Amino acid sequence: SAPPLSPQPRALALVGPPAPGAMTGEFTIRTRKFKQNPLLGRRQFVLDVIHPGMANVSKKDLATKLASMYKVHDSQCIQLFGFKTAFGGGRSTGFGLIYENLDKMKKFEPKYRLKRAGLGAEKAGAGRRSKKDTKNRRKKVRGKEKTKAAGGKK
Repeated sequence: SAPPLSPQPRALALVGPPAPGAMTGEFTIRTRKFKQNPLLGRRQFVLDVIHPGMANVSKKDLATKLASMYKVHDSQCIQLFGFKTAFGGGRSTGFGLIYENLDKMKKFEPKYRLKRAGLGAEKAGAGRRSKKDTKNRRKKVRGKEKTKAAGGKK
Protein backbone atom coordinates (compact mmCIF):
# COMPACT_ATOMS: atom_id res chain seq x y z
CA SER A 1 0.00 0.00 0.00
CA ALA A 2 1.02 3.64 -0.46
CA PRO A 3 2.68 5.57 2.38
CA PRO A 4 0.30 7.91 4.26
CA LEU A 5 0.18 11.52 3.12
CA SER A 6 2.14 13.86 5.37
CA PRO A 7 0.00 16.54 7.04
CA GLN A 8 2.73 19.21 6.83
CA PRO A 9 2.36 21.92 4.13
CA ARG A 10 4.60 21.87 1.11
CA ALA A 11 7.26 24.55 0.70
CA LEU A 12 6.60 27.22 -1.92
CA ALA A 13 9.31 27.85 -4.49
CA LEU A 14 10.69 31.33 -3.95
CA VAL A 15 11.48 33.53 -6.91
CA GLY A 16 15.23 33.94 -7.35
CA PRO A 17 17.12 37.00 -8.47
CA PRO A 18 16.00 38.64 -11.72
CA ALA A 19 17.43 37.38 -14.97
CA PRO A 20 20.60 39.13 -16.15
CA GLY A 21 19.66 42.22 -18.14
CA ALA A 22 16.10 42.20 -16.80
CA MET A 23 16.39 45.46 -14.89
CA THR A 24 18.57 47.32 -17.39
CA GLY A 25 15.87 47.36 -20.09
CA GLU A 26 17.45 44.90 -22.49
CA PHE A 27 15.28 43.24 -25.12
CA THR A 28 15.73 40.98 -28.12
CA ILE A 29 14.04 41.38 -31.51
CA ARG A 30 13.27 38.67 -34.05
CA THR A 31 11.44 39.11 -37.34
CA ARG A 32 9.31 36.39 -38.95
CA LYS A 33 7.36 36.16 -42.20
CA PHE A 34 9.55 38.85 -43.73
CA LYS A 35 8.18 40.01 -47.11
CA GLN A 36 9.29 42.54 -49.68
CA ASN A 37 6.27 44.42 -51.00
CA PRO A 38 7.52 46.43 -53.99
CA LEU A 39 4.05 47.59 -55.07
CA LEU A 40 3.57 49.43 -51.79
CA GLY A 41 7.27 50.26 -51.47
CA ARG A 42 7.79 48.55 -48.15
CA ARG A 43 9.08 45.54 -46.25
CA GLN A 44 6.63 43.89 -43.88
CA PHE A 45 7.11 41.38 -41.09
CA VAL A 46 5.88 39.95 -37.82
CA LEU A 47 8.00 41.18 -34.94
CA ASP A 48 8.72 39.05 -31.86
CA VAL A 49 10.13 40.93 -28.87
CA ILE A 50 11.58 39.15 -25.86
CA HIS A 51 11.71 41.49 -22.88
CA PRO A 52 12.23 39.60 -19.58
CA GLY A 53 11.52 41.65 -16.48
CA MET A 54 10.08 44.57 -18.46
CA ALA A 55 6.37 45.25 -18.79
CA ASN A 56 6.77 46.27 -22.43
CA VAL A 57 9.13 47.97 -24.84
CA SER A 58 8.24 51.32 -26.40
CA LYS A 59 7.69 51.42 -30.16
CA LYS A 60 10.29 54.17 -30.44
CA ASP A 61 12.98 51.91 -28.93
CA LEU A 62 11.92 49.07 -31.21
CA ALA A 63 12.03 51.35 -34.25
CA THR A 64 15.55 52.57 -33.48
CA LYS A 65 16.79 48.99 -33.02
CA LEU A 66 15.10 47.91 -36.27
CA ALA A 67 16.61 50.90 -38.09
CA SER A 68 20.09 49.75 -37.12
CA MET A 69 19.32 46.10 -37.97
CA TYR A 70 17.96 46.84 -41.46
CA LYS A 71 20.07 49.95 -42.19
CA VAL A 72 17.10 52.31 -42.49
CA HIS A 73 18.17 55.93 -42.96
CA ASP A 74 15.08 57.43 -41.26
CA SER A 75 13.42 55.62 -38.34
CA GLN A 76 10.24 57.59 -39.12
CA CYS A 77 9.74 55.28 -42.12
CA ILE A 78 9.22 52.39 -39.69
CA GLN A 79 5.64 51.75 -38.59
CA LEU A 80 4.95 49.31 -35.72
CA PHE A 81 1.46 48.31 -34.54
CA GLY A 82 -0.77 45.55 -33.22
CA PHE A 83 1.38 44.42 -30.31
CA LYS A 84 0.04 41.75 -28.00
CA THR A 85 1.88 40.71 -24.85
CA ALA A 86 1.97 36.99 -24.16
CA PHE A 87 0.30 35.77 -20.98
CA GLY A 88 2.81 35.97 -18.16
CA GLY A 89 4.72 38.77 -19.89
CA GLY A 90 8.25 38.78 -21.15
CA ARG A 91 7.23 38.23 -24.76
CA SER A 92 5.32 40.39 -27.23
CA THR A 93 4.34 39.99 -30.86
CA GLY A 94 3.35 42.69 -33.29
CA PHE A 95 3.51 43.78 -36.90
CA GLY A 96 6.03 46.05 -38.59
CA LEU A 97 6.38 47.92 -41.86
CA ILE A 98 9.52 49.58 -43.19
CA TYR A 99 8.77 52.02 -46.00
CA GLU A 100 11.33 53.01 -48.64
CA ASN A 101 10.65 56.72 -48.04
CA LEU A 102 8.19 59.06 -46.34
CA ASP A 103 6.32 59.78 -49.59
CA LYS A 104 5.39 56.10 -49.99
CA MET A 105 4.40 55.97 -46.33
CA LYS A 106 2.11 59.01 -46.68
CA LYS A 107 0.59 57.52 -49.82
CA PHE A 108 -0.25 54.05 -48.51
CA GLU A 109 -0.58 54.22 -44.71
CA PRO A 110 -4.05 54.83 -43.25
CA LYS A 111 -4.64 58.31 -41.88
CA TYR A 112 -4.96 57.18 -38.26
CA ARG A 113 -1.54 55.51 -38.32
CA LEU A 114 0.03 58.57 -39.92
CA LYS A 115 -1.50 60.68 -37.16
CA ARG A 116 0.01 58.30 -34.56
CA ALA A 117 3.41 58.74 -36.18
CA GLY A 118 2.99 62.52 -36.08
CA LEU A 119 2.68 62.91 -39.86
CA GLY A 120 -1.09 63.36 -40.25
CA ALA A 121 -2.43 66.72 -41.37
CA GLU A 122 -4.87 68.52 -39.12
CA LYS A 123 -8.50 68.64 -40.22
CA ALA A 124 -9.56 71.98 -41.67
CA GLY A 125 -13.02 73.49 -41.59
CA ALA A 126 -15.79 74.00 -39.11
CA GLY A 127 -16.66 71.38 -36.53
CA ARG A 128 -19.79 69.29 -36.56
CA ARG A 129 -21.69 71.35 -33.98
CA SER A 130 -21.01 74.68 -35.69
CA LYS A 131 -22.11 73.27 -39.08
CA LYS A 132 -25.41 72.19 -37.51
CA ASP A 133 -25.87 75.59 -35.88
CA THR A 134 -25.38 77.47 -39.16
CA LYS A 135 -27.74 75.08 -40.98
CA ASN A 136 -30.43 75.65 -38.34
CA ARG A 137 -29.92 79.43 -38.44
CA ARG A 138 -30.33 79.28 -42.22
CA LYS A 139 -33.63 77.43 -41.87
CA LYS A 140 -35.10 80.27 -39.80
CA VAL A 141 -34.66 82.95 -42.49
CA ARG A 142 -35.84 83.40 -46.09
CA GLY A 143 -34.24 84.70 -49.26
CA LYS A 144 -31.09 86.77 -49.24
CA GLU A 145 -30.80 86.66 -45.46
CA LYS A 146 -29.77 82.96 -45.73
CA THR A 147 -26.28 83.96 -46.85
CA LYS A 148 -26.05 86.48 -44.00
CA ALA A 149 -27.14 83.82 -41.50
CA ALA A 150 -24.54 81.39 -42.85
CA GLY A 151 -21.55 83.68 -42.51
CA GLY A 152 -22.23 86.88 -40.60
CA LYS A 153 -23.94 86.76 -37.21
CA LYS A 154 -23.23 84.09 -34.67
